[in-house]
Formats: sequence, structure tokens, C-alpha cells
Amino acid sequence: MSIRPIDVARTDGGPQWVEAVDTPSGVEVWWDEPRPHEGGRRCVVRRLPDGSRVDALPEGWNARNRLIEYGGRSWRPLPGGGLVFTNWSDQRLYRLDGDAPVPLTEAGPSRYGDLYLPPGRDEVWAVREIDDVRDLVAVPLDGGPTRVITKAQHFLMNPRISPDSRHVSWIGWNHPNMPWDGTELCVAELREDGTAGPYRVLAGGPAESVTQAEWRDATALYAVTDPTGWWNVHLIPLDGSPARNLTPMELEFGAAAWKPGLACFAVADDGRLVVVHGTADRRRLGVLDPAGGELRELGGAATHWASTVSVAGGRAAAVGATPNTPLEVTLVGLDDGAHEVVSAPKPLPDRDLLPAPEAVTVEGVHAHLYPPAGEQGPSPYVIFVHGGPTGNMPIMLDLEIAYFTSRGIGVAVVNYGGSTGYGRAYRERLRHQWGVVDVHDCAKVARGLVEMGRADAAKLAIRGGSAGGWTTVAALVHSDVFAGGVAHYAITDPESWAAETHDFESRYLDGLVGPLPETRDRYTERSPLLNAFKASGPCLMLHGLEDAIVDVGQAERFTAELDRHGKEWALLTFPGEQHGWRREETIVAVLEAELAFYGLIFDMETPGVPPLTLKGRE
Repeated sequence: MSIRPIDVARTDGGPQWVEAVDTPSGVEVWWDEPRPHEGGRRCVVRRLPDGSRVDALPEGWNARNRLIEYGGRSWRPLPGGGLVFTNWSDQRLYRLDGDAPVPLTEAGPSRYGDLYLPPGRDEVWAVREIDDVRDLVAVPLDGGPTRVITKAQHFLMNPRISPDSRHVSWIGWNHPNMPWDGTELCVAELREDGTAGPYRVLAGGPAESVTQAEWRDATALYAVTDPTGWWNVHLIPLDGSPARNLTPMELEFGAAAWKPGLACFAVADDGRLVVVHGTADRRRLGVLDPAGGELRELGGAATHWASTVSVAGGRAAAVGATPNTPLEVTLVGLDDGAHEVVSAPKPLPDRDLLPAPEAVTVEGVHAHLYPPAGEQGPSPYVIFVHGGPTGNMPIMLDLEIAYFTSRGIGVAVVNYGGSTGYGRAYRERLRHQWGVVDVHDCAKVARGLVEMGRADAAKLAIRGGSAGGWTTVAALVHSDVFAGGVAHYAITDPESWAAETHDFESRYLDGLVGPLPETRDRYTERSPLLNAFKASGPCLMLHGLEDAIVDVGQAERFTAELDRHGKEWALLTFPGEQHGWRREETIVAVLEAELAFYGLIFDMETPGVPPLTLKGRE
């Protein structure tokens, strides 16, 4: 037996945002979840205190947005059971109280994200993006005119109002920084007309990353920031007196802000903080007493908790996963630690088909091994490379991985230098070294597997998406370790990508490779496109035709160069898909093509999947 592609498609992805709401009847929990079988839309779900679940968003509506292209917090529940959300097809803000959503904003170029409901105000705050200009705005819930609260840094997130309504805070940053490099926590007086006055910077700077901030009271904020090299929780007084680190540990209490609106901590009514913390090897849920500094774990079997948490009525709503269960919305009692899964169960394969992951370190490189079914001696292995590159892959059930391990192909997830979850020093190993450190680390783990006797040196492959796709093709042309690679929506030429990509990442390569034009030689030297003639094996490229982050031209130009030099390749494109796979039929097609590719390069039988033809092998 083995896991089917449809099994993967129907459990693909997980809840992204979660919110707990205290009602007279008990705690409600809201979340959004992917629906691959409904064209990939994200549906908001409401779990009532009696345990029943209802879709809070009608069919045909998709709670997503394109803020900085990756999207920001896309919905909030309204008092009384309504909903305010952004809709994917037109990027407008809507209010839903009855049967049909009502638009709150006009049609046009505006995109909204990182939604926030300021207490006591009949309006929703958001980051508004028009072309490459962003500001914080207030949108009345009755559909009145939008008000600009402030225009400040080039990028903005995390708008919050103080409990006395006298101040507004936010986090901002400017090019060439990314939010994990350096951000500023800002605060300004809120004028009577609802606009912000001149702002002060309370924390952060060009080499300190503030990722989240919430008001404790009218005199201070809690903020996750990393002056020590680790994202810890700090208490930051409004009067400018020194901040206090409440969690002075070599653990991460924050995460890279790829999507504005992520929350790694929440403030309970009694003043305690619910915190997501740990490393990329294990991320835990706990309760922090800010007065005494005690951190108490909330237990449970989860090896990973996502960067979204909310608290109400003495219970935390969070999203956790184990090596045998996918990401699930869970209610956790702050006092008794009781865990209750409230999201609908997903159909899962027999547990015997699931791999048992193990965290390892190979010459200082962090990796998670997922052994193949029936492992006996050296096996085919695929190195999985995460995107970002400022990100990581945690230990948890991933049916995409299990799809391959159930067929006798081992998987090694490499959290190479540059990954999050291990502190700033590990994250900055990739500074000016993208295409070098990531490639070397992946090759190092692959060779380590061979030395352990677990992998067959002749049957090693590498695969990844986006920045992981870059590392895949870079490893093919700059190392001789891999028999082939699979690149999902990959960057193949850094200089052209920097010129054509979206604003958020347009200066990312300043830190990853170096500023242009001063360091152009690095771009030329590392470019997989310009070094395609050195490919150590075939390459399968997979790309969505509506990708606004990495244009399909990156794949087309690379495969053309492979073809010109007599290398083997295949390119499959998918209409209607953006940066990532969301539709059930696409997920199935991609998995089948990838398995067929491994069958070709590993000389394995792959029954039940359509054959794949490599150009240059006909």
C-alpha cells in the first residue's frame, strides 16, 4: 500500500489565522482553512460553543489578499457573529452579517491586509497597498469613506490602539531591509480626527527585528524583538525607559513576518501571555507570567505550533500538528492544560504508512529525516529545500513527504544556514552567501546520509519551491551530488528576478547576494541560468502561469539553456495557479509528475502515475 496523490490534495495546507471569542454561551473559535476541492479558496469557519461548525463564508468567496503578494491577515469576526474580510477576486474589503457580503471599499487598485478591529470603534483598521505605496487606514463598518491614519515607513504592519485610545502603534521598515533584518516599533498620539501625529521609535532599528507588539496597558507594550540574537518577548515602556526581556532564552518566540498579521503571542484578560516558542525542531505552546517570568508549558503531543494564537475565556486557540496528525485548530485550557481539537478531522492514511521523523545535525546543519517505508540499507533519498530562504520546515505530518516515503523514497528536510528557528546568527549565515551556503549545506546532509549507510550515493535528488527551487537548480549546476532535481516555481537567475519581481522582495538580494551593480560578479557566478551547461542531472520544472512573485519566464529561460546544452529536462505549467499549488487537480498532477521523474532518474517502477517524458531523452 502507498499514499495516493488525492490523499495529499485533500489534506493539503492548514488553518492560517485563528481567533477565540468569548460569548455568553462560551468560547467560539474562528479560523480559515484551504479548500483545494473548491478551486483552492480559503473559507472562514466558525465553531460555536455547542461544538457545531459552520462555514462563515459562503461558497464563491475567498478570504485571501495580495498584500505584499504573500497576503496578510484577511478576516476578523465582528461582535454578534458577523465577519469582515478581504476577497481574493477583487481585493476589496467586505462585511458579512446576513446572506450576502456587502463591500466596504471601492473597486480599484487598492489591496488590504493585516486586518484589526480597534476596541470601541465601529471600523476596521488595515494596511492598504496601492501599487507600491502603503499606509494604515481605517474603514468604517457602515461603508463610510476610508480615513488614512498614518503614512510612515515603506512597509507597515501590526496596527494597534492603546487601551485608553490615546495612542496608535505599528511596526515599519524600509528597503533594503526585510522584516527579519530590521524593523521599528513606532507609537504616535491618536488625534481627535482619528489620524496619527508624529511618531516615536520605541524599539528596533536597522539590525533589530520587531515582529509583533501588543499593548499591556496604556503605559507599555509587549513586543517580540531580537537584540540578543533571539526573538524574545520584551516589555517596552511608553515613556522611553529601558525595555525588559521577559524571556531571556535561546529560543524563538517570534517568526519571520512573511505575512503581516502573524501572532506568536496573545494577552489574556488576567495579564498572562500565551506564547508559541522553541526552535524549528520543536515549537511549543506555553503560558508566561510576565510579573514573575515563569514559563509553563501547556503540554500536548504537538511538535509544531503555527504562528497564530488567540485567547478568550481562559482558553487559547492555536494550530498544532504532530508527526501523525496535520495542522489542527485546538482549544487549550490555560489552567488545566486540557486540549480539545475543534477543527473537522481530515481523512488520514493508515499510520503504518507514515514515516517517523527524527531531528539530526550534520556538521552543524539542522535537518529532519523521514525514512522510507521498509528501509533496509541504502535507499533513494530526496533533499527537500524550503522556500524563503528565510524560513524553515518543522517536524510534523506532511503527506507530501509521506507520499514519497510510502513508495520507498526517503526524504531529508534541510534547514540550511539562513533558516529561521535557530536564532539570528544561524539566520545570517546566508548573508551574501545565497547559492553557496544553502547549496553546500544540502550537499553536506546528502553526503552525510551516504556515510551513515542510509542513502544510495547514485540515487540522490533535490527538490524545492521558490527560493528552495533556486537552491535546487543551483545545486544541480554547482555540485555533482545529485542525480536530478525538481524545481517548483523556481528562481533561476537572480539579477533578472530582482528586476522583475514585486516590491516586497525587490531588495531582498541586497542581503542575500549583495547590492547591484557593485556585486554583479556574484550574480553571474552563482546564476543557475548562466551555468546550466554544468547541470549534474535532469531537471523537472513546475510553474503556475499567474505567479506574480516568480515569473514563469525564469523556468522557460532555464530549460531553454538546458536544452541548448543537451541536458535533460521537462517543464509543466499550470493555468490559474499563483505562487504555490492550491487546486486539487494541480496538486495531484504535480505529485504524479514528480514521482514519475524520480522513477526515471532512480530507475524505479512508478505504477499508477502517468509517464513523464524528458526532453533530451526521447
